[in-house]
Amino acid sequence: MVYENPDGVMIGLEVHVQLNKANTKMFCSCTSDYTDSEANTCLCAGCLALPGTTPVLNEKSVDYAIRIGLALNAEIENETDFFMKSYFYPDLGNGYQVTQFDRPIVKNGSVVIEGEDGELKVRITRAHMEDDPGKMAHFGTIEKSTGSIIDFNRSGMPLVEIVTAPDMRSAKEARRFLDKLRSILEYLDVFDGTREGAMKADANISVNVFNGKRIEGTRVEVKNISSHKAVEKAINYEIMRQKDYLRKNKQLVQETRHYDEDRNVTISLRVKETADDYRYFPDFDLVPMIVGDRVEGIRAQMPELPDAKRERFVSQYGISDAHAKSLVTERAFADLFESVAAKVDQKSAASWVADVVKGELNYRDLPITAIKGDDIVTVIEMVTKKEISEESGVTVIRTLLDDGGKPADIVKAKGLAMVADDFIATAAKEAIAESPDAVADYKAGTEKALNFIVGKVMQKAKGKADARLAREMVLKELEKM
Repeated sequence: MVYENPDGVMIGLEVHVQLNKANTKMFCSCTSDYTDSEANTCLCAGCLALPGTTPVLNEKSVDYAIRIGLALNAEIENETDFFMKSYFYPDLGNGYQVTQFDRPIVKNGSVVIEGEDGELKVRITRAHMEDDPGKMAHFGTIEKSTGSIIDFNRSGMPLVEIVTAPDMRSAKEARRFLDKLRSILEYLDVFDGTREGAMKADANISVNVFNGKRIEGTRVEVKNISSHKAVEKAINYEIMRQKDYLRKNKQLVQETRHYDEDRNVTISLRVKETADDYRYFPDFDLVPMIVGDRVEGIRAQMPELPDAKRERFVSQYGISDAHAKSLVTERAFADLFESVAAKVDQKSAASWVADVVKGELNYRDLPITAIKGDDIVTVIEMVTKKEISEESGVTVIRTLLDDGGKPADIVKAKGLAMVADDFIATAAKEAIAESPDAVADYKAGTEKALNFIVGKVMQKAKGKADARLAREMVLKELEKM
C-alpha cells in the first residue's frame, strides 16, 4: 500500500539496535562489552572469519529479538532462518553479513507517536536479526581520507534491525519515533543506549509532490546516522536538497548517501543496490530456528512499557497526562517518581520530578543518579509545610546538583527559610503605600494591578514568602481602603 502524504514527503527508518546486553557476540563467546578495550583485542578467529570457524548462535539474542517484537505489537515468526548477504566492505571479514531474508523473526508491528496532526501509528514492516561488521575510522573526511583503519572489536555484535513503513512526514516525526523506540528498548533492558554504536539509523527519504502535483518520488537512503539530533538534521537537509533538484529540473537518482555532521550535508556514496545485488544465500552453518515455544514464556516476563505506565500513572496517581508522558520517557525517572510519590502528595511529586528535577538534570547533562529521591521528598515536605517557598525549593534542588549537601543545611546556609507572617503583613502595607497608581488601577477593575503589588511584596521578602499568603494580605489591606 502506498502511504498517501499530502505534504509530499515520505520518510522510513531502518534502525540498527545493538543487543549489547546479550553478554557475548552473536555467533561466538567474545564479550559484548568492548567499549573501553583497545582496538582489535576483543575478538577471536570467528570475529575475523578465519577459515575453519563455525558460528554458534547466542540464545539470549534470540530472546531479546522476541522481546522487541512483542513490545512493537508485532507478529513473531514461528520458524526463521539466517542468510548470507554478500557485499564487499573492508570491515566485513566474511565478505558477507549474516542476516535474515524472507522470514524475519518479527513482522507487522507498530509504534504510536505524536505526529504533526495528532496521534500517528508508524507501521513496523519487519525486524530481523543480524551481526554487526567492524568499525572503520578514516583519516580526514570520508571524501578526502588519506587512509583508514579497522577495529574488529565490534565485528559479530548481535543486532536487530527494525524497519518502518514510510509513514513519517517530517524530520521531527522521525526524531519522535526514535525517541519513543529508544524508550521502549530501555524498558526492555536489551541494550545500553550510552554505549558507542548502540543505536544507529538509516533514513529513506523521498519527495512525492512538486508544484502541487504528485510525482514519482526517488528514494534516497542516508546511512549510519549516529544520533537522533543528527537524523533530524540529515532528513531536513535531504528534503531541501531533493526539492532543490526538482526546482532546477535536475535528475534525482536512487542512491546511498552519507551524512557529514560537521558540514550538515549529505554526500553520495554509491548507487543504491537492490536485493538481487546482495545475492542472498541460506547460511548452511546455521539451521532454521523454531522459536514459537519460547514466545509465551517471554511474554509473561515482559515489563510494563511506557504507554501502559503512562496510562497507569494518570489513573492511579491522578496526575496530568503531560506529566505522565514526561515521567515515562525514561524508566529511571518513572521509578524515581513512584518512590517520591509514595511519601508525599502525588501531584506535587509529579510536578517536582517532571518539571524541576528533570529540567535541572537535563540542563546540566547529569544522570538521574546525581540526586537522591529522599532529598526530593525533603524539599517537597519543606515547601508543603511552608518552611521554604517554591522558589527557594528550586534553589535547594539546584544546589544539591551543583554542590551536594543536605536540604536542611542548604536552607540554613543560604538563609532560605520562609519569612514570618508579620513581615509579610508589613511588606503588604509598604507595597500598597508605594504603589498609588496600581492601587487606583485595581480599584478601577484592572486585575493585573494586583499582581504588580504582590510582586513588590515578594521582592521585599526576597522570594522567601508564600505568594498566596502575600496575595491574601494585600487584598486584606486593599479592602480596608
